[in-house]
Amino acid sequence: MGVLLVLWGQRIRRDRWQLLSWVAAVGAFAMFAAAAVTQTYGNVASRTEILQVAIATPAILMLRGLPRGTDQGAFTFFLIYAFIALLAGLMSTFLAVRHSRADEESGGAELVAATPAGRLLPNTATLLHGITANILVALAVFAGFMSQGLEPQGSLLAGAATGAVGLAFLGVGLLVAQFMGTSRGANGVSAALVVLAYVLRGIGDATGTPGASGTTMTEGAASWFSPIGWGQQTFAYSGNRGWPLLLPVGLGAGCLAGAWLLLGTRDSGASVWEALPGRAAARRGLSSPVALALRLQAGSIIGWGFSGLALGLLAGSLGKAIAAVDTPDTNITAMLRAMLQSQGTSLTQLMVSVLFSMAGVLAAACALQAVIRLRQEEAAGTAELLLSAPVGRVRWLAGYLLLGGAAVVLVVGLAGVGAWATLTGTGDESMPADALWQTAAAQLPAALIYLSVPALVFVLWPAATIAASWALLALGVMLGIFGAMLGIDQSLRDLSPFAHTPVPRGDATDWSGAWWMLLISAIAAALAVAVMRRREVGSA
Repeated sequence: MGVLLVLWGQRIRRDRWQLLSWVAAVGAFAMFAAAAVTQTYGNVASRTEILQVAIATPAILMLRGLPRGTDQGAFTFFLIYAFIALLAGLMSTFLAVRHSRADEESGGAELVAATPAGRLLPNTATLLHGITANILVALAVFAGFMSQGLEPQGSLLAGAATGAVGLAFLGVGLLVAQFMGTSRGANGVSAALVVLAYVLRGIGDATGTPGASGTTMTEGAASWFSPIGWGQQTFAYSGNRGWPLLLPVGLGAGCLAGAWLLLGTRDSGASVWEALPGRAAARRGLSSPVALALRLQAGSIIGWGFSGLALGLLAGSLGKAIAAVDTPDTNITAMLRAMLQSQGTSLTQLMVSVLFSMAGVLAAACALQAVIRLRQEEAAGTAELLLSAPVGRVRWLAGYLLLGGAAVVLVVGLAGVGAWATLTGTGDESMPADALWQTAAAQLPAALIYLSVPALVFVLWPAATIAASWALLALGVMLGIFGAMLGIDQSLRDLSPFAHTPVPRGDATDWSGAWWMLLISAIAAALAVAVMRRREVGSA
């Protein structure tokens, strides 16, 4: 027992700043969302109007949640729960992989296993650490809602639902870590499963059945395939049901049992899916820094690309279903469609625009991973080996920047191809092809910001590259995509590149924000290249 507590304490100390950041962020989201509802939608009439518009516009439900009435608590839960559950899931998978596959990859797990701790106690300590983290997240959500005067029972259930989703993905992360041979691969697959759960929940909410009041909905079947959808079924504040929490907790326990079983049947450092043996000699195609960078990142780029394609296919396939949805109040539906028509758009275009904004986030994540790979190569010492050959520092950096830019275009382009293919296949003519490709192209400038600015951070402050890159992306998503919902001041929201992504409206489209972002990207990339000429390369 003493050894277990020591290992648990070591994990808490090692993750203290990351854990504090996750818990504080989730709690702040809960508090800001509840405060925004109080300040902006303080009466039943305003909340009723918003819910009716949301039900008439299922694209909104993709990013928000399942409407369950006009009560202030229920309205807040509708606005923010799905997103904070997404954060809890990502936190849990990263935590699980960091203390399992990543430790095995670095050799630390083998050293610990050689002590009386063995192989099972470290993983038990990781489980205890993950449970602790999700309890803290649940309490942060509870405190955030309670601080704005929401009802205690519903606030407690909302926190428990968030923590339960985190526990489900803690088990998922530990199980995936048994299959993948690298921490990068395990993190990628685990995060993709969390995002998939968010998307499935969104599909279920968007294709649900509106209630007679026009302010409630019954979820579609897809929500029942998502742990986030299970947590949503608690109906915090409007129904306060506890039994749906058994589903995510049960999933986490089942995955944990599978991880324990696999752990006992494999060698330390091995994985269920072993990597194929490499060639004795490199191909001629690996004779340039760009080719080597592509070889190192091909797996992650393919993964991000398929994610973009999936979002595009989803956007196109849901077009007709979304356009066919009506609210019980036909006046609301007619008014909304008339408003969209006057702006030269349609419900299908709105859905595609919403999902393409998510594709823009995926492209940004893919871009900054190219820069993060630069830092990982430098920290591991392999960059120095490469630069000892006839390869200059500038050429090395430029190769990764070129590859990152191509990856951004690939992710966004595949999203456009997916949407075009499904819209064409279903005969949906409500979104012209030129509007579709403009919507896809509009995502590129913001994504390129997350290539060039992290590259400048890498050159100026190498040790901060990874943390700063992900922090910039998280801040950009919070301010640009969720800022309005959280009641954040416009001046702060304008700091996010995603707040300046053009919304194609035919000849009335304002592309000025895109041109400014492209200029900023070019300047940041040029500065990074210029400073790289004088920067030393090392593992510090």
